[in-house]
Amino acid sequence: MLPGCSGAKENPQNQPTTSKAAKLAVSSPAFADNTQIPAEYTCKGRNVPPPLRWDHVPTGTQSLALVVDDPDAPSGLYVHWVVTGIPASTTELGPLPQGASVSLNSAGKPEYFGPCPPAGSGVHHYRFQLYALNKPLTLAPTTPAAEATKTIAEAAIAEGRTVGLFGG
Repeated sequence: MLPGCSGAKENPQNQPTTSKAAKLAVSSPAFADNTQIPAEYTCKGRNVPPPLRWDHVPTGTQSLALVVDDPDAPSGLYVHWVVTGIPASTTELGPLPQGASVSLNSAGKPEYFGPCPPAGSGVHHYRFQLYALNKPLTLAPTTPAAEATKTIAEAAIAEGRTVGLFGG
């Protein structure tokens, strides 16, 4: 990407990052930042996404996107969930809002795949990353994770995250 073309840039792990100072405040009522994720939100439980909340969405946001990943995966960054098409007025996520779309995760499935680190691999840091986007963006369920995160990066004007821990 050329400098100055967008407020976002791609980092070496192909994850959206913004060069803007704007930060979204992201949290979960299920776990505090940098603490253990309850088992029900992992492969050892119900494998459902935890509820998330946020605020400080900047003016001009056209839509929101969510990426959940594990930078500690043994074979490199593992994307667990990609959601686009979240209306800019949304302030929390339990069930997906109407119009939202889930793209492919690193396993090649359009679904949430909860934390599930390999046995003996230690504690992993699961990043629940929310992005404010400068355009409406709803990606197809067939969009690969790498393409989805790149597209989100190109439209990101602000970001925020909370991190949950889970050990293998």
